[in-house]
Amino acid sequence: MTAPITKAGPGTSSRASRRASGVSVALPGKAVPRLLANVILIVIGLCFLIPLVWMVLASIDPKASYQTQVPQSFTLSNFSAVLTPELAFGPLWNSLLLSLGTAVITVVVAVLAAYPLSRYQARYNKPFMYTVLFGTTLPITAIMVPVYSLFVQFNLLDSLWGVILFMSAAALPIAIWMAKNFMDSVPISLEEAAWVDGASAMKALRVIVVPLMRPGIAVVFIFVFIQAWGNFFVPFILLLSPSKQPAAVSIYAFFGQYGAIAYGQLAAFSILYSVPVIVLYVIISRGVGGSFALAGAVKG
Repeated sequence: MTAPITKAGPGTSSRASRRASGVSVALPGKAVPRLLANVILIVIGLCFLIPLVWMVLASIDPKASYQTQVPQSFTLSNFSAVLTPELAFGPLWNSLLLSLGTAVITVVVAVLAAYPLSRYQARYNKPFMYTVLFGTTLPITAIMVPVYSLFVQFNLLDSLWGVILFMSAAALPIAIWMAKNFMDSVPISLEEAAWVDGASAMKALRVIVVPLMRPGIAVVFIFVFIQAWGNFFVPFILLLSPSKQPAAVSIYAFFGQYGAIAYGQLAAFSILYSVPVIVLYVIISRGVGGSFALAGAVKG
């Protein structure tokens, strides 16, 4: 008994050949959502790209305004006007001290706090983590009045180290949460092998866990650094001397009275203000790349 022979349509052979060659056929129903997603991404990209284009063009325009336009003549006078100790070097140095100090203290304390939460099972772990998560939702503006009173009582007002300690404490909840998640990905069997060899918990943390979670530490460091770098409210309230103000506060020097704004100098200062963060990101991303390669670390 022979099987019935079906007659192939004109498009059957072409579809079969495309299926055999591995070429997927996009259905019309999937093309519309994909096109809509691409349009949304392009619009979001333009929302970020247009201010950057304005900043670059205005920084070299002697007659810069709030409008995005190609300058008729190019000049570097805006950069030379802001490259002074009062406008650029001093505030950028203060921002670097505040951000680096805050990031280093926060990362060290977060790693030490995340280690017992990640490695030891206790009844208070979940309540503590939920409390930490709740601490990330507290706005800084809601606690600045008691913090200001506390700084006055401890004579920490107008102190860079006092501001660093407070900003570290404010960034600590989210840093602990992030550090614990990164530490959970490090196999505990490596520490158990070190414990068998006589290493203490702190030595295992320093020698094994921290080197293996360097990308996670870098992420926490960059996150805290950027938050401290762009923090305006805390230094504005707790630092009174103009010589101690960071760049996030001193940028208001370009906003004059009666609505007068030095757009060109503001754009030039904004470019200089963003350079240290970009350089730090490039250095850290190259320094920790590929350090999560744990293959071969645990013997099968």
